[in-house]
Amino acid sequence: MNPLVESLGPVVITGFALQQLLALLDPILEKWIKANKEWVLSVLALVFGLALSLLHDLRVLRPFGITRMGWLDTILTALLITGGTKWVNDLTKVLTYKKIELHARAAAVRAKSSGPMEN
Repeated sequence: MNPLVESLGPVVITGFALQQLLALLDPILEKWIKANKEWVLSVLALVFGLALSLLHDLRVLRPFGITRMGWLDTILTALLITGGTKWVNDLTKVLTYKKIELHARAAAVRAKSSGPMEN
């Protein structure tokens, strides 16, 4: 399997699971801690993300060859898990826009090179 998929797959799945768990807890916490619910859910998500990152050795920088700062990799992985699937959606949008931009550039180069030739 691709090392990038091996590293990011569990993080994406864990982030999605955390997002669903928080969605289930949201109405319950609404009753008890209405004023601080968003803050409490964020802290809960970060603690959950850190715990999973540490306990299961999840790392997102490792497939890019960055292995010297394990603590930074742990924190970044935990933050990505905490973010649920939002970061995946944002990354997908950026990659889609770049793909469209590259296709437009390639079309412009093809049009320019296949235009009328001057002698």
